[in-house]
Formats: sequence, structure tokens, C-alpha cells
Amino acid sequence: MIQISETATILLMLGISMFLGLLMTRVLKNFGLPAVTSYLVAGLLIGPCLLGRFGIGFRTFEDVESFGILSDVALGFIAFSIGNEFRLSELKHTGRQAAVVAVVQALAATALVDACLLAIYYIFDLGSSIGIPTCICLGAIATATAPAATLMVVNQYKAKGPLTSILLPIVALDDAVGLVVFAISFGVAKAIYSGAAISVITVLVNPLLEVIGSLLLGFLMGIVFTLIEKMFHSNTRRMGISITFVVLTAALSMVKMEIPGTEIELGFSSLLVCMMLGTVFCNICDFSADIMDRVDKWTAPLFVVFFVLSGAELDLGVFSNMTVVAIGVAYIIARSAGKYIGASVSAKAMKCEPQICKYLGITLLPQAGVALGMSVTVAQELGSEGAIIRNIVLFAVLIYELFGPMLTKIALTKAGEIKPRPEGQDRSRFAPAK
Repeated sequence: MIQISETATILLMLGISMFLGLLMTRVLKNFGLPAVTSYLVAGLLIGPCLLGRFGIGFRTFEDVESFGILSDVALGFIAFSIGNEFRLSELKHTGRQAAVVAVVQALAATALVDACLLAIYYIFDLGSSIGIPTCICLGAIATATAPAATLMVVNQYKAKGPLTSILLPIVALDDAVGLVVFAISFGVAKAIYSGAAISVITVLVNPLLEVIGSLLLGFLMGIVFTLIEKMFHSNTRRMGISITFVVLTAALSMVKMEIPGTEIELGFSSLLVCMMLGTVFCNICDFSADIMDRVDKWTAPLFVVFFVLSGAELDLGVFSNMTVVAIGVAYIIARSAGKYIGASVSAKAMKCEPQICKYLGITLLPQAGVALGMSVTVAQELGSEGAIIRNIVLFAVLIYELFGPMLTKIALTKAGEIKPRPEGQDRSRFAPAK
């Protein structure tokens, strides 16, 4: 009788995830899909909804969640990489534009989703299916963009140009805006759901403390990180210190504090903290670019596993509820319109280049981890309505993650920032060797 230990099972699943993810890039290569989409498809195949049902892959969503620590670490490195795009020398040209566009497109997405869902709620009398809190929460969740998918597409095709230069800072700032909008909207939704009075502390103070606290923690860790990094002269050890500090920073960002006798809570956003770590490092360390190249190579396999796990988390069961599907379609259309219109109008107002005005909104469509995290929070607090919101977001993420990276690639190609690769040459730093 064959017996497999729990440790062996975990390692086996990691190996299968990585192998199938890389194999899928070969299978789908002729369709011109980005590597990230191939990884997601691989995860979907071995997830609980497909092969997992037959004992091949992840049998339950709990099995997928057991690998959550890898996802947390991967998101830390993704945020760290995005933080390296905030170089002051480059932000002098795009910083103000990025900040304005990030705020406007996020708020436009919230406004259009809120307006669309509230109109559906009143016109079709959906009081038995969704409520006003559902509409408000989904509007807030609409702000979030998936930095991981966007970064992977940019890195894979080595995109370079005005659109790429402004895109990555916007994706990072988008999450900061999203956290504040979500906290405010969620506070209002909870008050409506429970019939309680709206608390200024929970609606305004706590979200602002989270953003400010995250930036301060990331700044302090960035200073310490850079000082220690300069103590070493071996590139191998410098890379080791970099990996160590990203993991440490991601861990510290999970700490939460409460002030006894008050409603004040101090939590941190892992994305913002690690993003600030990367920003400080790239601006005060003169050899940061070399270290980042080395770290990117080290994290390549980690990102493969991360996206395969993300695909395995997608629940095809949401398609069984037609109300969820219908509201999900409305959410996707309204959010996409808000992102596109908000980005286009604000980019024109900031006198950005034509290709930015035309294609930026399309590159902001991917949505995943941050939105799912928000939906989990809602599901824990709003009972049956929270469960509906969770399913709608799952449906939207499924669509956005499968098609969003492909649309990002198309937009960057149309903008002339992804150059056609020579025949037989693979440009992806994450693709397997031939």
C-alpha cells in the first residue's frame, strides 16, 4: 500500500502547478495569449471545479487556500516591483498625471457601478435578491485593479513607452484610492444593513490611518533595508537580503492593532507597505536596478505558482445562479466603462499623449486579489447579501482574469509599446526555455 505524507503531497501539488502552468504557455502559445492567462487556465484545469473533482489536482477550495502563504509572499514581491517604478527622476514627468488619472478613473468606476446597480435595483424591484448595501459595496470594489496581471504582461513582453511609464504608477496608486473608497463605502453599507448610525471613525479615520500607516511602515523598512543592503558587497548576498526584507515586510504588514475602548483600528495594506519598500529602495540605493534584475529572476517560478493558484481559486459554480450572472455582467460592463471613460477623460485633461488617452483604460481592466480580499470582508459582515457580493465578484474576476491580460497585451501592442518579436525568439522572462 502506497502512503504519501502531507509534506510530500504539498510538494507534489507545487510541482504539478508549476509544470502545468509552464506547459500551458506552450499549448496556448499559438493563440497569442499572455503567459499569465495560460497560468490561470492551468489553475482552472486542476482546480476543484474541473480535474480536482476526479482527484487530479486540488480537490477542494480549502486545499487551494492552504497555499495562501505563497500567494501572500508573491503579492509582496509584486508590490515591491511596482514600487521600483516610482523613481523620482521619472515621476517628475508623469507623477502629477498618474496621480490625477488614478483618482479619477477609480472614482468613475465606482460612480458608474453604483448608478447602474441602483438603477437595476429600483427598475426591476430586486429587493429580494440584492439590496442597497450590495450596490454600494460593489461600486467600491470596482476601484481595484490587479497589479500582478498587469506587471506580468509588461515584464513578459518588455513593454516600454509613455503608456507603460504611466500605467504602473497608476496601478499602484489605484489600490491606495481603492482602500479608502472601499472603507468609506463599506462603513456606510454596514450601517444601512444593520440599521445602525454611521460612525465617522470607522468610515473616515480607520481607512486614512491604514493608508498613512502602511506608507510609514514601508518607508521605515525601506530605510533599514537600504542601510543593511549597503553592508554587503556580494551580489548573491544582496539578493538574499532583498528577498529577506520583502518577506519580513509582508509579514509585518499583517499585524493589526486596536486601541482599547475605542473604534480605532490600525491595520496595514501589504500592497502599499511593500510598494513603499520598493520605492524607497530604488530612490536611495545606487545599485537597486541590478538587484531588482536578480530578484526578478528568483521570483519567476514563484509568480508561476501564484497565478496557477489564482486560477484554481476561480469557482465555476457562480454560473449556476442566473441572478448573480446577470448582475455580474452589469457590474463588468459598468466597471469597464468607468475605467475606460475615467482614464480617457482625465488623461486628456492632463494633456497626456494620444496613445495614453486611447489605450490606458483598457490596461486597467484586470481585477483579482485586492477585489477578492474586499469581497471576503463584505461576506463576513453582511450575511446573505455579503455572500451574493462574494459570488458576483468571483464571477467578475473569472472573466477579468481570463480576458484582462489579453486586452492589456493588445492595448500595449496597439500603442506601439510591445514590439513584434523575431521568429523563434521568446521574449518572456517567465516563459520556459525551449
